[in-house]
Amino acid sequence: MKRNWLLDDIFDGIATKLDVRQFRPQDVLSEIKQSILEAARLMGSGINTQHWWFIVVECKDQLKKLAEDSTSRQWVAEANFAIIVLTNPKHKFHMIDAGRCCRTTQLAAWNRGVALGLFADIKEDKLRNDFGIPKELNIAVVIGFGLSCRQVDRQEKGSRAAWRAGPLWKIR
Repeated sequence: MKRNWLLDDIFDGIATKLDVRQFRPQDVLSEIKQSILEAARLMGSGINTQHWWFIVVECKDQLKKLAEDSTSRQWVAEANFAIIVLTNPKHKFHMIDAGRCCRTTQLAAWNRGVALGLFADIKEDKLRNDFGIPKELNIAVVIGFGLSCRQVDRQEKGSRAAWRAGPLWKIR
């Protein structure tokens, strides 16, 4: 069977992507930020509702506020920028779409050499107040982006758990 280089690249991105929580102080190039946001915008959604909203946080003071609004993720203060992903909970699939959005932005960032970490443990009322988030939207996840402090070998497959027999169900 002939190998498909595009699918190989996608699989390598999935296999090598790491969550990073220590970032260099250098800025991510504006065009790279735009490509990450564009990837989020282009991502498919349930019945094509595109019900999500994104708050892009770039100012250091606002990133510090975002860190304070987390219960344990103070590392986001050192990120170059962050995206708060909001969804409309009136759609039963809104959290599935949030997950799709996370994966799309992760792969777009990783492909351009940008590292990231994500979290959802927030002080909800404080975050809503600090960033003007309406009550009718769900705060799905916060993703912090930046250039990794440590050298990342994109050829290394990471230290994920080996496949085991337990979680697979075969229905015949």
